[in-house]
Amino acid sequence: MDDPKTPQQLFAPRVRIAPSPTGWFHFGTARTALFNFLFARKTGGKFILRIEDTDQIRSKKLYEDNIKEGLKWLNLEWDEGPDKAGDFGPYRQSERIDIYKKYLQQLLDEGKAYYCFCSPEEIEAQKQDMVSRGLPPKYSGKCRDLSPETVKQYFKEGKNPVIRIKMPNKIIKFNDIIRGEVEFNLDLLEDIIIAKSLTEPLYNFSVVIDDYLMQITHVIRGEDHVSNTPKQIVIQEALGLPRPIYAHLPMILGPDRSKFSKRHGATALSEYQKLGYLPEAIVNFLALLGWHPVGDNEIMNLEQLINNFELERVQKGGAIFNIQKLNWFNNQYLKLLPREKVFAYFEEYMKKYPRKFDLPNTSHEYLNKVLESEILRINNFSEIFTNSDFFFTKNLHYQKDLLIWKGESEQTTKQALIDASKIMESIPEIDFNSINLQAKFYSFIDNNAFYQQNRGRILWPLRAALSGKSASPGPFEIAEILGKKETIKRIKQAIELI
Repeated sequence: MDDPKTPQQLFAPRVRIAPSPTGWFHFGTARTALFNFLFARKTGGKFILRIEDTDQIRSKKLYEDNIKEGLKWLNLEWDEGPDKAGDFGPYRQSERIDIYKKYLQQLLDEGKAYYCFCSPEEIEAQKQDMVSRGLPPKYSGKCRDLSPETVKQYFKEGKNPVIRIKMPNKIIKFNDIIRGEVEFNLDLLEDIIIAKSLTEPLYNFSVVIDDYLMQITHVIRGEDHVSNTPKQIVIQEALGLPRPIYAHLPMILGPDRSKFSKRHGATALSEYQKLGYLPEAIVNFLALLGWHPVGDNEIMNLEQLINNFELERVQKGGAIFNIQKLNWFNNQYLKLLPREKVFAYFEEYMKKYPRKFDLPNTSHEYLNKVLESEILRINNFSEIFTNSDFFFTKNLHYQKDLLIWKGESEQTTKQALIDASKIMESIPEIDFNSINLQAKFYSFIDNNAFYQQNRGRILWPLRAALSGKSASPGPFEIAEILGKKETIKRIKQAIELI
């Protein structure tokens, strides 16, 4: 059958993200939230946050807070939700139990749903019997037509039933914005359980009621929910409810094209926050996981994404999660964003994920200088502390071979460091910056035939002495950040090592 028109589709779209607070805010959920947000903002609609917390055992406030913090960090502000009053609340399922109970009772009263008293063992035996007869294994429908008297008797005996809906024997078709027409043969499905009791609705039931009462016009979600759609349509039809428009997003896959999981890298958004990625980069990267804008431009801020977003341009095939691509995006935003904004993000990052340093002088100004020196070389903030740990410790550990320039002897290297130390000591503290250091050293080199032949004879051991690494920012930049006292101390330690 064709999708019925819904009255609310004549007005501005209403979409929702409905995460379950049973774990950390997942990268895939963040992508789904982003696509819903972009669609709502592009069409002038509303973006609703609904917390599906009917699983009281696994649902935790900690996870709900993590979800909300993640959305805010990505700048995906919702229009209605648990902490933003709207006309369709409450926005937590645990606060809507009486609403679900009313609709469950309606289905029972109309004979469209029924109590099932079969034990798990009985159901398994029924399925095994079907398999032995070459039939698809599913619940047999044994309790479908129990008399009211039998139901009452079973309740008296203390049996605890579940509630199943009667699945019609027909073909269900629905139009998906991304996948086109999708068809399901309901004969292959059993009478699904829609509630454990009148006060314990399950996902496929509660989501239908919530989407209807919250006037959701478009259900934009992952393709893992495609198989749930016919079940939800059956519930909609049983209650005489309108059908929303569906759009099922492609799965996020790992580089090996299997479902994205922890073995491919972190899956929780908070892990990427902890590594020091920028929200702009995450949003840009997420948007291109399954969606292709018109043109070749990949760097797009949130406003540009909103202006260009079209659900029709979302691909059907799985979207590959590529950490190298995310690193590229983050590196681009580190360069493109105004420095003051990057510094503000870095300050916020350091407050949230503080570190202990050996060096006493690790002020806000000091940290910003380190960031400035590394900004072209890092993919995220955490790499500052792995690539350039020498900025944060007073004890460098390295082999003396690192100090020696190509083909030079230990003696010439030692002399180069002695010369470097004298130059450093000659510069007043107030003038100790990279520009003056470079001018002083280059003047010395220009007047020294040995170093004039190859600047590396003095600059390489100097840089290695200050960083203890074979790759780092230039020696004058490092010296300015470390300061005169620490710089001279490190040069003398290197001289002693040789």
